[in-house]
Amino acid sequence: FLPLSAKDAAASEEGRQRTLTTLLEKVEGCRDLLPESPGKYLVYNGDLVEYDADHMAQIQRVHAFLMNDCLLVATALPNRRGAYRYDALYPLDGLAVVNVKDNPPMKDMFKLLMFPESRIFQAENAKIKKEWLEVLEETKRNRALSEKRRLEQEALPRPAPTPPESTNPFDEDEEEEDEPSAEEEVVDLSLEWIQELPEDLDVCIAQRDFEGAVDLLDKLNEYLADKPVSQPVKELRAKVDERVRQLTDVLVFELSPDRSLRGGPRATRRAVSQLIRLGQSTKACELFLKNRAAAVQTAIRQLRIEGATLLYIHKLCHVFFTSLLETAREFETDFAGNNGCYSAFVVWARSSMRMFVDAFSKQVFDSKESLSTAAECVKVAKEHCKQLSEIGLDLTFIIHALLVKDIKGALQSYKDIIIEATKHRNSEEMWRKMNLMTPEALGKLREEMRSCGVGNFDQYTGDDCWVNLSYTVVAFTKQTMAFLEEALKLYFPELHMVLLESLVEIILVAVQHVDYSLRCEQDPEKKAFIRQNASFLYETVLPVVEKRFEEGVGKPAKQLQDLRNASRLMRVNPESTTSVV
Repeated sequence: FLPLSAKDAAASEEGRQRTLTTLLEKVEGCRDLLPESPGKYLVYNGDLVEYDADHMAQIQRVHAFLMNDCLLVATALPNRRGAYRYDALYPLDGLAVVNVKDNPPMKDMFKLLMFPESRIFQAENAKIKKEWLEVLEETKRNRALSEKRRLEQEALPRPAPTPPESTNPFDEDEEEEDEPSAEEEVVDLSLEWIQELPEDLDVCIAQRDFEGAVDLLDKLNEYLADKPVSQPVKELRAKVDERVRQLTDVLVFELSPDRSLRGGPRATRRAVSQLIRLGQSTKACELFLKNRAAAVQTAIRQLRIEGATLLYIHKLCHVFFTSLLETAREFETDFAGNNGCYSAFVVWARSSMRMFVDAFSKQVFDSKESLSTAAECVKVAKEHCKQLSEIGLDLTFIIHALLVKDIKGALQSYKDIIIEATKHRNSEEMWRKMNLMTPEALGKLREEMRSCGVGNFDQYTGDDCWVNLSYTVVAFTKQTMAFLEEALKLYFPELHMVLLESLVEIILVAVQHVDYSLRCEQDPEKKAFIRQNASFLYETVLPVVEKRFEEGVGKPAKQLQDLRNASRLMRVNPESTTSVV
């Protein structure tokens, strides 16, 4: 081809058609995509170099063919001079042209914007670049003018066909009533801003001016609100609706989890607000919550697992609950007028909590941490969860429901450890008084017993550093009270029976051992010592356990009362060879 200037656009119709036919023969793969039509002709063409829009690196050499209604981009075929392969076809209605300022070594460039992409091309020199910019704008303008004239012609009222003469005397009145309605159907679409609306929408979408695009749509809807729906209006609506779909796709992409998650929930506000204005509040809600779920998941994955479990849990709770709180506040701001979306947020919050509990349990319970560490970690999670009550969202019951299985397993596992340790000490029991050797050791034991709730421990201490109790009973008391304190930190109603049955099972091991020793021991002195240990166990330890359980839970435990009453029966007849426990 020889390059065609703007003057060549005035060539004869026959010459234009011949040029277009030659084009179809030279470009592979475009005959089906670019059918011949009476009004289509070639305006301008030439070689260009395409560059990457992000890195400004040269991509390929192309040949562009500008027709009166579209732009065809083709790549040169290797080893075949003058032959091309189809690359892309862009209608002029959806194409925006932007001049790129020279910034050496990058110069003589211009950008084509079309949803959902943009492409940068470099002309051979400044003169050819100027020709491209001018002929593109002129062709787009001519295309808009011809479309405008077409719409004006269609908008003109057409003369009604002459009806056959009728003998009905009322026909004349009916015709007079119909005439004004025919005039009302004419809608003025020749306004300049309406003619330029599709192109303006394309530019706004390409330049990511979402607010400007929605403002234009609102302006059109307001203008057409009280107008009749004529054929020209339908055609305009069809063009605009296509741009609305493009704009919606761009906004959806902005909210996709694949996009950068930096900036927090506020970074999504722009896209969400414009989707709501477009009447897509349900889609905006769904995409917003998906975006935030991906952000929370990414934040949790990026946390480094420290050596200390409690330190990691502090960080995990801070990251998760802060994100949840920020998301809730942003949701309330964005969807303030859409009450139907709040149920979706509650479902999302429950799902996010499940993700948090998975990470929490994996670190706390799967790694077999001690009960005290697990209790402290659960306490931290509950305290952070209470922050959500500031916005009227209480998810504590969800944490309970998701953690109940792991906590139940931890309690039963620790119960088994205590029982095994108690049985081992019982097997080596010699029923001897404790000699702590130093006043410091005795003072430390007094303090430990006081912290366990045993206030009358002094009555069981003897001269010097002696304690009138067995090491087995003292160790059992400390271990049982420690278990109870840690278990109460983990307590919630669903665990009531698990904790109560574990306590009863632990206490029974000590009670049965003391009762058995009372029945079997023959030495009067040792028997008196065992009876003193039994008195400490029944009259001091069991009431303390019962009282502390009631304080921590908020209601008495009948099982513990029954256990104490049964042990009283055993003390009434210590010589019995049958245990009633």
